[in-house]
Amino acid sequence: MTKRFFIWLLTGLCLTGIFFTQLFAATAAEPASDDLLRALRIDSPLSLCNEPVPLTDSQNRERFEKEMLVSLGNRYQVILWLKRTTRFFPTIERVLSENGLPGDLKYLAIAESALRVHAGSSKGAMGVWQLMPQTAQKYGLTVNGRVDERRSFCLSTPAAASYLKDLHSRFGSWSLALAAYNMGEEGLAAEILEQAVTDYYSLYLPLETQRFVFRILAIKCIVENPQQYGFFLEPDEFYPPRVFATVPFDALTELPLRLVAEASGTDFKTVKDLNPHIRGYYLTAGSHRLNIPPDGEAGFEKRLRDLAASDDRTRDRRLYRVQEGDSLSGIAKKFDVPLAALLIWNRIPINAVIHPGQRLVVLPFTLGKDWQTETAGGD
Repeated sequence: MTKRFFIWLLTGLCLTGIFFTQLFAATAAEPASDDLLRALRIDSPLSLCNEPVPLTDSQNRERFEKEMLVSLGNRYQVILWLKRTTRFFPTIERVLSENGLPGDLKYLAIAESALRVHAGSSKGAMGVWQLMPQTAQKYGLTVNGRVDERRSFCLSTPAAASYLKDLHSRFGSWSLALAAYNMGEEGLAAEILEQAVTDYYSLYLPLETQRFVFRILAIKCIVENPQQYGFFLEPDEFYPPRVFATVPFDALTELPLRLVAEASGTDFKTVKDLNPHIRGYYLTAGSHRLNIPPDGEAGFEKRLRDLAASDDRTRDRRLYRVQEGDSLSGIAKKFDVPLAALLIWNRIPINAVIHPGQRLVVLPFTLGKDWQTETAGGD
């Protein structure tokens, strides 16, 4: 009986400890209600892109306060916003200034993607600026199965700036331009025509678009005054900008990215991180401008040319001629390589149909004597 009692008591103490640990963690993570109420007390008029926001209207005030509370309720996400600003805002501010656009448009990038280059939507938008394929192509970006320049922050930011400038020219105010950016310009034009209203704050629009400008305004308030809302970051806690050199070169044939990584003295991941617009594992033949670590710039083109020539010379020794009855999984098993690697090396999907006589790359690097004998027999 005594033993059972002590087990029960110990279990109770453990559960109590877990409860209070979770309670204290939740208390630390969530701002107190008094703090939230103070955050909503705006003493001076607010503006966005140098346009006053009519918060004296009670409905507009409610729309703004909702976005403030939603944003402040996700404090973990706000911390990431703040940390990423030092990586992205200098470039955005420069491009906006060069195009004569208001600096507040940089907060649009947070509203759209939380400053994530690989952010995507179910509707097909992609990148920091969440551009749709047709819009991106209209403003000079390449979007296809091998390259998606919407993922390149450096390439997509000027395109987004040009798009915003055109939207403002068409609709005459930044609030309407931002609404059009969110819902589509033709859809907004139709609503303006039907409702006979040209003021964003008085238009009945899709609910997401009705919230959109207020969400950007809330982000502006928080990012410009983080300490006021309980975010205290030291200078060394912000993420630094990525440092790289941009190198132009021509690829005479399709080129594995692993060779680009080797030529630039880095790894595959770094090349992909610096060039998120390159999809897959290969560059297409043609002219390219890629970002690589600065230390790899000197002599890069010659090293890459030599590596590509060496890779091409060994290609025949890496080919396997498909035999009757072969399957992709069987070939992978035969040469003890992952099926996924076999698909990558040959740029084919898993459901690809292979035929006798077809040649497949089965190993990417230096090959041993046993392999050379195997391919010789297959020829």
